Amino acid sequence: MKKYSKEILISLIAIFILFLFSQSTSGVKEKKVLPKAEVTEKPIVKKPIVSVEYHSKELTKKVNHKLDSLIKRIHKRHDFHGAILVAKNKKIVYKNQIGYADFRKKIPIKEESTFQLASVSKQFTAVAIMLLAERNKLKITDTINTYFPDFPYENITIKNLLNHTAGLPKYFWVAEHKWNKKVPPTNSDMMQLLTSSNVGRFFRPGRNFDYSNTAYFVLASIVEKISGTSFNNFLQKNIFEPLDMKNSYVYSAVNDDVHQNQLKGFRLYRGWKHISIGNTVNDAVVGDKNVYSTAEDLYKWTYGLNSGKLLSKESLDLMYANGETIYGRKVPYGFGFRIDPREKNKIYHHGKWNGFSTALTNYLEDDLVIIVLEHTSYNALKSLNRKIKKIITQNFAV
Repeated sequence: MKKYSKEILISLIAIFILFLFSQSTSGVKEKKVLPKAEVTEKPIVKKPIVSVEYHSKELTKKVNHKLDSLIKRIHKRHDFHGAILVAKNKKIVYKNQIGYADFRKKIPIKEESTFQLASVSKQFTAVAIMLLAERNKLKITDTINTYFPDFPYENITIKNLLNHTAGLPKYFWVAEHKWNKKVPPTNSDMMQLLTSSNVGRFFRPGRNFDYSNTAYFVLASIVEKISGTSFNNFLQKNIFEPLDMKNSYVYSAVNDDVHQNQLKGFRLYRGWKHISIGNTVNDAVVGDKNVYSTAEDLYKWTYGLNSGKLLSKESLDLMYANGETIYGRKVPYGFGFRIDPREKNKIYHHGKWNGFSTALTNYLEDDLVIIVLEHTSYNALKSLNRKIKKIITQNFAV
């Protein structure tokens, strides 16, 4: 009996110990290993640094009616096929387009139709140079030979190129008389051709003012040399993308494909038929021309530039100031902009090339911008600009 009691007692003690152990571990919860949550970064949405704003319909009703009448009249009487935009106090007053993009298929021009800017392109080249200057990549007192040692015309500074006091020969003539290949020359081809063609300069640098397409293709070539990329890529990264200019680009007839909505230039034949204008030997060179854009993109460009989104005030003041010869004579040109000697604070540029006629006029004191783009050899830009300004002055008091 005592033997069994002792065994029972041992068993009870063992059971009790097991019970205590189970109680001590029951409060410890098993940690569950959860799968790691996927970390998804939210895309960074960049807000455009220039916003497109419009004046109210109530304010613009009268002036829009008059400008609509004007654009219909010049379309009918003067074969105007293009776009007009007017902005005042950093808001759009009027934007419209009229006419055909394709005359055979009767496809109308639309907001996204891109126009060859011709010489209005020069202001983009000038800003590209000033961007590099602000980044200490160049000085406007540098000579061409700093970047192209073999260039045959010595002692020409970047500033000479910018305000057309370089005296360089006309590259159009050089290409037409010295280039013997079927494919048009590119910028690098033309730089080599100028080096080897032995064509004389017009005058020594700084002595006179002579409007020069050659100067601006050389400037674009300097941009490419310093940046190590194409002129188009440089403008895309540093100007078009920051300003949300989605329908703007540089087009070279040799290096680039035709873009969607890219217009052709036309001329009127016998008063009724529109003949498309083909490419020339000078259509692959960029910097003096060959930027394509829309009226709205040019609005973004103008206000982005004027509001200091791209350049410092010091750089902009240089661009908008008259150039000078070495004799101190003022010239009617800044950097990429013509300076009107008769109207204070009016800067502008016109362009004509292969059927395109373009004009961007900026009245700085009035904060008024008038943009006209056309592609059928319209030839009354100055008169049209005056008419538009008169309508705005008389019918839009904001």
